[in-house]
Amino acid sequence: MTMTTSLDLFGDDDTAQSGREAIGPQSFVLRGFALPFAEALLQGVDTVAAQSPFRRMQTPGGYTMSVALTNCGQWGWTTDAHGYRYTRIDPLSGLPWPDLPSAFLELAQAAAAGAGFPGFAPDACLVNQYEPGSRLSLHQDKNERDYGAPIVSVSLGMPALFLFGGHERSDKTVRVPLLHGDVVVWGGVDRLRYHGVMPMKDLPHPRLGSRRINFTLRKAGESAGPV
Repeated sequence: MTMTTSLDLFGDDDTAQSGREAIGPQSFVLRGFALPFAEALLQGVDTVAAQSPFRRMQTPGGYTMSVALTNCGQWGWTTDAHGYRYTRIDPLSGLPWPDLPSAFLELAQAAAAGAGFPGFAPDACLVNQYEPGSRLSLHQDKNERDYGAPIVSVSLGMPALFLFGGHERSDKTVRVPLLHGDVVVWGGVDRLRYHGVMPMKDLPHPRLGSRRINFTLRKAGESAGPV
């Protein structure tokens, strides 16, 4: 069941609601934290997508995801008829995933430290591209081998409603509005909480239009999956 209350943060001012908001014991929204990095981050997204284009993957159940994705870093998350896993190789190109852009790493380490997780060393980054109508169903990030590191999730472009639940799929969720430049960090006791994204409304952003770019950095672990 989903709680129906949420803050109205869908204004035009990217700098509104600045600061750190707790959404769990070890989960925080860092309002506007990525804004100083925004142009470098978007350049990084373009570089990654030029090497490994966005694509809509198919789940083991045969469902084609509404969110297009790509990866960068040592490991990339993939899904197909054989299951969910991390690989070192982009299955489309047969080449290693693009390197993690330096701006991604700098932002992730700063955001993690600001949320109480110093020394974060991500080795995987899943880059999602949302369009109007795209959604992400409730799920846990549990394909990683290292649950000791947090998840750092960066929002750019159109606003979204982030669903943050408990450790069971049936637990209540809170709706957390996310704007361009917001960063969500969760780890520790909250690391395996369910989360998702409500269907995207067409609320174009001045820079990205009818797109939301979200990338999540994580520590997949040295034994994350097949090469």
